[in-house]
Amino acid sequence: MPTHRYRQAAESFGVDAARYDRTRPPYPAELLRRILDASPGRAVLNAGCGTGIEARQLRDLGCTVLGVEPDPRMAAFARSTGIAAEVATLEDWDPAGRTFDLVVAGTAWHWIDPVAGAAKAAAVLRPGGRLAPFWHTFKLPDELAAGFGEVYRRLVPDSPFQLGRMPAGSALDGYRPILDRAAEGIRAAGGFGEPELWHVDWDREYTREEYLDQLPTSGALTRVAPAQLAEILDAVGERIDQLGGTFVMSYTSAAVTASRR
Repeated sequence: MPTHRYRQAAESFGVDAARYDRTRPPYPAELLRRILDASPGRAVLNAGCGTGIEARQLRDLGCTVLGVEPDPRMAAFARSTGIAAEVATLEDWDPAGRTFDLVVAGTAWHWIDPVAGAAKAAAVLRPGGRLAPFWHTFKLPDELAAGFGEVYRRLVPDSPFQLGRMPAGSALDGYRPILDRAAEGIRAAGGFGEPELWHVDWDREYTREEYLDQLPTSGALTRVAPAQLAEILDAVGERIDQLGGTFVMSYTSAAVTASRR
């Protein structure tokens, strides 16, 4: 089933909005600047804005940002940081005649219907405006991926998500279905040029504590019972301890982007 149909998961991140905002990494400035340089202006609609991580980055780069977020807890957190945020799914949101130079979504577009979302973006973008959903794609070290996979298969065997299963190739390879679905949705919606894939590679070192702090914000774990989550964190922590308590995650931050005709 496409991820945008898992509405309970899509709207579950606000269970601990502060943790989400504290632990989720920001997006590479290089990628954001490239997107802005290809946009006609700085009026931005941020679909699925969450706690406002990318919205604040774009604001700091000189943009005026309006967030649309289905989870009222996440939207409230974004507003507490100075980001204007309206509570709605992008598909049902009423723009009330407002138009924008750029529509973005940070690791959220897969929770949005890819055709309906692109059609809404086309409707609110000015001519020459840009649609640019982007994601953090990541790849665990091989020795951790195998261990994490065993933990998830044992402790959350019924999860609909492919927990702990890393592709053989790059970080980008594991997200190809999501990226391809976004591009197909843009083509199907019409009104855009051919979508392009822009990406930036980077690494981050995690301590055991940092990674276990972030892990509960995964969409696959936000609705897991506290006792079960504690068991998962203990087991994952043991695997990290076996590597000396730290590891390096390989990230590729990627945008699927197209210009409004």
